[in-house]
Amino acid sequence: MTPDDDPHPIEPEPPLPSDCCNSGCPICVHDLYTEQLQHYREQLAAWKARHPGSQ
Repeated sequence: MTPDDDPHPIEPEPPLPSDCCNSGCPICVHDLYTEQLQHYREQLAAWKARHPGSQ
């Protein structure tokens, strides 16, 4: 499998300060970002394992 067939995962963008309304939402944009970041890190680790020596 080549990197062209298996592209590098894309890191999620953090929410802007204005994205959070600070009203105590049950699921805040910061919570969603944290989940997305964890998923990205897992995907990145798996990608690196499939493509040793790649960055």
